[in-house]
Amino acid sequence: MEFLSPIALGFFGSLAAGLMTAFGAFPILFGRVPSQATRDLSLGFAAGVMLAASFFSLIIPALDAAEPMFANEAAPAAIVCIAILLGMGAVALMNEKLPHEHFKTGREGPESASLRRVWLFIIAITIHNFPEGLAVGVGFGSGGVEGGMPLAIGIGLQNAPEGLAVAVALLGEGYSKFRAWGIAALTGLVEPVGGLLGAGIITLSEPLLPWGLAFAAGAMLYVISHEIIPETHRSGHQNKATLGLAIGLVIMLFLDVWLG
Repeated sequence: MEFLSPIALGFFGSLAAGLMTAFGAFPILFGRVPSQATRDLSLGFAAGVMLAASFFSLIIPALDAAEPMFANEAAPAAIVCIAILLGMGAVALMNEKLPHEHFKTGREGPESASLRRVWLFIIAITIHNFPEGLAVGVGFGSGGVEGGMPLAIGIGLQNAPEGLAVAVALLGEGYSKFRAWGIAALTGLVEPVGGLLGAGIITLSEPLLPWGLAFAAGAMLYVISHEIIPETHRSGHQNKATLGLAIGLVIMLFLDVWLG
């Protein structure tokens, strides 16, 4: 894959990760919908993958990238801390300003009576998936295949249970199997947009590298805390969700060390 530019790698890597959303939703087409406990365990796994990716694939490389730029030892840590907060703040702002709806907690953001409910769901998932694509793009833009592959694999793995969760929720709203699967598949296609943006910014300006890596990490950390973990604890399966988180975290750690 060395013949591809970092921007192309960021796009195709995040596209592959996004397509795993469609793969994860496949069981609903065959009538084999896992139990709520299994879905919560899977989403906990997704949270663990994202948590490990945030630190081992983004925050630590951000610190490594910032250190050669400054003689002051505190500056790299300060830059990374600020960028993490900016990333969390950006997703929080989208969450506040864009009308959207969660499957269990209802509507958030400004009033949006003119939007159909399905589009509110799609906006919610878009807010969720965009930072993941951004992270994959930043990984490929900063470190090529070595930097991006662990992130693409890890985020692809966690997209599968997310796709299933979206499709099952849409089935519960009365959508047909094929329509629920199609909408779940489409929600993953925002990731290559984020991937293209992340890889492009990092490739064009090297001083932005630590900022981009830490910003992407902050965006993912917000999604983990605000969306995924609360979702896994709403149905009384928090023990299984925590087990899933632990498994996802150690698998992503292993992949990052092995592949990166």
